[in-house]
Amino acid sequence: MTPSTPILLARHLRERATRAERLLWRHLRDRQLNGVKFWRQQRIGRYIVDFFAPRECLVVEVDGGQHALPGEEERDTRRTHALEAMGFQVCRFWNGEVLQNLDGVLQVIAEALVTRGQGE
Repeated sequence: MTPSTPILLARHLRERATRAERLLWRHLRDRQLNGVKFWRQQRIGRYIVDFFAPRECLVVEVDGGQHALPGEEERDTRRTHALEAMGFQVCRFWNGEVLQNLDGVLQVIAEALVTRGQGE
C-alpha cells in the first residue's frame, strides 16, 4: 500500500531505495560532491524527486525498469518539463548507468553543478 501523505511517501521511498539510488547517495551525501548539499526523496511541488541540491536548483533522478513501461516515458517527460518550468535543472540516469558507470554519472552531475554556478 502506498503511503497517503507526501512525508510518509518520501520516507517509504527512502526505505525502499534501489541499489543504484543507495550507491549514488553514498557519493552525494555529506557534501562529498563539490561541497554541495543534496537531499534525497525531497518534495518539490507535487513531485518527490530522488536527489535535490536546493541552492543549485538541481534535481537528479535515477530511473528503474518501470520507467520503460508504456506511458512512463511520456509521464517522465511531463514531470521533467514541469520541474524545469519551476526553474530546476533535471539530470536523469538509468539504474544501470549508476551501477556500471558511477564515475561518469558523478562527472555529469558535477558538470551540471558548474553550469548552475556551483563547483570547483
